[in-house]
Amino acid sequence: MRLFGLVGFPLTHSWSGNYFTEKFKREGLDNCRYELFPVFSADELKNILWNHPSLEGLNVTIPHKRDIIRQLDSHENIPVSINACNCIRIKEGKLSGYNTDWIGFEKSLVPLLMPHHKEALVLGNGGSAAAVIYVLKKLGITYQLVSRKLHDQSTLTYKDIDERMIKRALLIINTSPVGMYPETGSCPDIPYQFLGDQHLLYDLIYNPSKTLFLQKGEEHGATIKNGEEMLVLQAEESWKIWNSG
Repeated sequence: MRLFGLVGFPLTHSWSGNYFTEKFKREGLDNCRYELFPVFSADELKNILWNHPSLEGLNVTIPHKRDIIRQLDSHENIPVSINACNCIRIKEGKLSGYNTDWIGFEKSLVPLLMPHHKEALVLGNGGSAAAVIYVLKKLGITYQLVSRKLHDQSTLTYKDIDERMIKRALLIINTSPVGMYPETGSCPDIPYQFLGDQHLLYDLIYNPSKTLFLQKGEEHGATIKNGEEMLVLQAEESWKIWNSG
C-alpha cells in the first residue's frame, strides 16, 4: 500500500485529506491511502516516518511550512525567497522538499490577468504571502505588502491604504486568514468603495467559497477569484512530484 499524508495542526477540516481520498477512489487507485498526521511540532516528523515506513510523500500545512525545512535532506527545489515547504517527497529514506503553492497560485492567476494589472496590493505577511510575492516578481507585477503592523520599510498598514492606492493597484490579493470559516463576517480593512470593474480581487481562502472580501469586490464590479483552484493545482503538482522517477 502506497501511503501519503498531511502534516500540520490542527487538521480537523483538512481539504487535502478529502481531496486525495476522493481522487484515489475516482481514479481507481486502490493501492493508495492518504492519512492525516496532526502534530504540534515539526520535530515530530521523525516519529511519523519511523512509525510509517511506507510513506512516499507528505503535504505540509500551517504552522509547520517553515520549521519543517530543517528536517529535510534536500530543499534546493524551494525558491529561497519563499522559504516554506508544503510538499515532501520521500525516496530511499531521503526527504526532498518542494513548494507547490506558488505553482498553484501562478497557474490560477495568469488566465485572469489583463494588461492593466501592473500593480498589486498583497494583504497579509505570512508564508502564503511569500509564494504570492514570488509569482508577482516572476510576472513583473509591482506590489506593496500590507499588514496590521509595520514590520519593514516595504510594508504598509491597512490605515495607510487610500483612494489613490486602490485606484493604482488593480490587483488585490488576500493572503491573510481574515474571513475564513467560521469567522465569515470579517474582511480585510480596505476602502472597498473605491473598487471598480478593472479590479481583480483574489482570495487564497476557499472556505467560504465567496468571502466577504470577494463579496464586496463583486458588488463594485470587480473580477473575483477564490483559492480553490490554487489548492487543486498545488495538490496535483504534489502528486506529480511523488510519482516522478
